[in-house]
Amino acid sequence: MYAGGNNMYAGGTPILVLKEGTDRKSGKGAQFNNIAAAKAIADAVRTTLGPKGMDKMLVDSMGDVVITNDGVTILKEVDVEHPAAKMVIEVAKTQDEACGDGTTTAVIFAGELLKLAEALIEKNIHPTLITEGYRLAAEKAVEVLNNIALKVDDDKEALLKIAKTSMTGKSAGDKKDLLADIAVKAVTSIVEERDGKKKADIDNIKVEKKQGGSINDTELIEGIIVDKERVHEGMPRFIEDPRIALVNAAFEVKKTEVDAKIQITDPSQFQAFLENEENILREMVKKVEGSGANVVFCQKGIDDLAQHFLAKKGIYAARRVKKSDMEKLAKATGAKIVSNLEDLSPSDLGKAGAVEEKKIGGDEMTFVTGCKNAKAVSILVRGASEHVIDEIERGLHDALSTVAVSVEDGKMTAGGGSAAIEIARELRTFAIKTGGREQFAIEAFATALEVVPRTLAENAGLDPINTIIEINKAHSDGGKFHGVNVYTGHIEDMRTLNVLEPLRVGTQAILAATETANMVLRIDDVIASKSTDKGGAPGGMPPGGMGGMGGMGDMDY
Repeated sequence: MYAGGNNMYAGGTPILVLKEGTDRKSGKGAQFNNIAAAKAIADAVRTTLGPKGMDKMLVDSMGDVVITNDGVTILKEVDVEHPAAKMVIEVAKTQDEACGDGTTTAVIFAGELLKLAEALIEKNIHPTLITEGYRLAAEKAVEVLNNIALKVDDDKEALLKIAKTSMTGKSAGDKKDLLADIAVKAVTSIVEERDGKKKADIDNIKVEKKQGGSINDTELIEGIIVDKERVHEGMPRFIEDPRIALVNAAFEVKKTEVDAKIQITDPSQFQAFLENEENILREMVKKVEGSGANVVFCQKGIDDLAQHFLAKKGIYAARRVKKSDMEKLAKATGAKIVSNLEDLSPSDLGKAGAVEEKKIGGDEMTFVTGCKNAKAVSILVRGASEHVIDEIERGLHDALSTVAVSVEDGKMTAGGGSAAIEIARELRTFAIKTGGREQFAIEAFATALEVVPRTLAENAGLDPINTIIEINKAHSDGGKFHGVNVYTGHIEDMRTLNVLEPLRVGTQAILAATETANMVLRIDDVIASKSTDKGGAPGGMPPGGMGGMGGMGDMDY
């Protein structure tokens, strides 16, 4: 390609600025191409929104199947080539990390913002004016959302409603009463106070999946499940009121760091050498016994002979326990992780109600249960098949995340599109006050917010236009918590229907979608280097514009 895309000559010689084979799109062509890619991504997940949303089956190149309703999971699994499409997928990932829910909402909102911006660009409104309008609108939208938010306070009922709302429409929704109860109990037990603020870190909740049984067998364990068995058959299977040692050191004889040879000239020397190794291991086990511990979780290996000595002393031991499990065991039992056996003392030990080896789904697992005031707990997820368990786990993750952010922020909003309509109404008034060309962008932002109730209605087979009109009418009459009941098609107060979500889900979706839409809109030139792949279009993009999304968007890149 030549400078500026034209043949420019200096003394009759063309000046090559970009490498030959480089693909370049600039001006409105680049913007509309990027917007088309973003819209295609939004359309991919649009039908999963709401209680009547459908699931997607994704098959990867290895033939592995994922069946899910979760927006972020769908977008993570899909193999996308288009750079602007990748930017929109990042919105879903950010939303998932920040709140665990609202991923589909964030993506379809970003797609709608870009779609409406396209119409404004065609009317010759400059993209920087649109991005400025969107930024002002986002700030105002967050302010309005905070004003209409409801307080959660330590209200278990409200947390249960939030958990159920996040699971509605997913496979987990059929058993949402059981799973919501588990999620709320799990989160409330791990809440910690820091600097006068509540902190609920869901990394302290271990979700263990095991095929077999049914979803009804899913249970909360007040303690930790370790996916390891005892190392020796001679060890007890059950220990009541255990004293637990967490050791990050190997029960093995140390080998030299450098290559060393030991020369033995006499059989008695060989015997002495073996006895010395045996004594080292015996001393290690004595250290454990001397501290009063009768359960050992070891992060490293345990020698066969050490296993025998531990079994003789009636000590339960598990080896090669994951670092994350060790940290959770420390939080649940109050034990300290010891890196040197010489330093193991009674004060380092943790307590629990019982330690037991159980057979779950054909595998032996260690259950550390009955931990008092445990700041780490476990959930054992059961189900008929691997696909069912995976989807239940995703639903449970959403519930745990939404309950955690609700506890931390102490605020929630009504769902069913009620908050979106209320913000849109306020923004239209705000647009008139703002004036200038930005008001067009603010009005477009308000219209984009209506995509949530509109999609909820579409997925439920209702008339989307009538639904928007009726919700607006209800809000005009003072019903600012009114949204669409997708089961009946009526416009009702979402508080009485228990459709509630954390405030952070809404604010994060608005901010993340706006930032990404603004970033895409500011691009007016796409320069894609020549791909090294065979048969692909320039920039490593297949001619269809998006890889792995069969039949979606035939954009020529």
